[in-house]
Amino acid sequence: MAPSRSPWRSLRYRSMRWWSVANFVSNAGTWMQLTVQNLLVLQITGSAAATGLSMSVQAAPALLMSLLGGAAVDRWPRKLTAAVSQALLGVVAFVMAVLVALDRLDMTVLMVLAAVTGVVATVDGPACALLGNDLVPAEDVPSAIGVGALVHSAGRLVGAALAGVAVGFLGTASAYAANGLSFLFVASVIPFLRPVRGAGRVVEGPAGEPAAMTVREGLDYFARRPRLVALAGVTAVSAVFGRNYGLTLAVLVTGPLAGGAGAFGTVSTVLAVGGIVGAVLGGRLRRPSVRLVGVLAAAGGLLQVAAGLSPSLGMLLVLVLPMAVVESVSDTAGTAVLQTDPPVHLRGRVLGVWGSIGTVWSLGGPPALGLLMEVAGVRGALIAGGLLITGTIASGLLLRTRRVPQPVMVREEEGDVTDRDTLGTAA
Repeated sequence: MAPSRSPWRSLRYRSMRWWSVANFVSNAGTWMQLTVQNLLVLQITGSAAATGLSMSVQAAPALLMSLLGGAAVDRWPRKLTAAVSQALLGVVAFVMAVLVALDRLDMTVLMVLAAVTGVVATVDGPACALLGNDLVPAEDVPSAIGVGALVHSAGRLVGAALAGVAVGFLGTASAYAANGLSFLFVASVIPFLRPVRGAGRVVEGPAGEPAAMTVREGLDYFARRPRLVALAGVTAVSAVFGRNYGLTLAVLVTGPLAGGAGAFGTVSTVLAVGGIVGAVLGGRLRRPSVRLVGVLAAAGGLLQVAAGLSPSLGMLLVLVLPMAVVESVSDTAGTAVLQTDPPVHLRGRVLGVWGSIGTVWSLGGPPALGLLMEVAGVRGALIAGGLLITGTIASGLLLRTRRVPQPVMVREEEGDVTDRDTLGTAA
């Protein structure tokens, strides 16, 4: 019987079904809090800049602390680590709920709690990601990631909708309390999850000695693994010069295409639908590769160029759907490679490295793209960015193809012909 390619195949496992339910609840709670928190900061300060600062403060710890968080995930039992980190995030949410209810939450306290949340998240992120992968065999990891993307999208929609209802009937503090309960729900589910045979943390080194679990070991592995370095390069160029569609397409729709907020809302809806379709298609993958990620990212770059040339909103809508699909499939493939390529005992630290370098382009990408739009205009930024993405990836693939050793026919003394990768390898 041929292996299943169903995007839902990871849900055959009972623990994965429970984990998906828990993640849906957690995502809904998180988006309830995020929706309310931005409005709360605006209410406290009246400053959009302060709102952006609160988000940056929460993201900033990942720049350096992700390395230590990844090492912690490799060193400690994964289920225990994920359960404790979820419980701590729940405590922070409850503290914020109490402070909001008592009207004692000011910007200083909010920034401190945002920073604490960011620090805990450096452990929680890789712990929960790898725990989810432990619940299915390796060939079903893309399905698990695709299901996770769908759960994230559904949780975001439900959480944003519930935030308005909760605040209207119960007050702002209720959104924080709901998020706290969602974290505790996840923490209560984790002890009952059962990883598949052979999954989990390896605590022994190659020779049977206790593994060192050092941060440097993860850095060295990442730096010496060409496919991970290539994945980082592809993702970085795509993240900086593309993908920030909430920024570029908003300017394009409301500027050159003379649309309004309603028109951009339609574009955002199509992007969301494309992301869901892409997550389903990505879940069908069995053995994704960096080459596939690169090809999809290059295709996304070309679609971005076409979007920059769009003469009308209708043409843009035609292009937006495949743009979102390609991005979502590429993300699923890249995440699967990142989370399955390293040895089990190194995966936390590799994800920690990824978290640190990913923070660089997530924080630096929007300002760089904004500067490009200031210099070249929004159409010029979309076109130049798309061409840069496609050209960079195409050049990398071409160089890699030229460097791949070609089989050389070497005639042995007895007249046999043997395939050798290179004469140097034969030596």
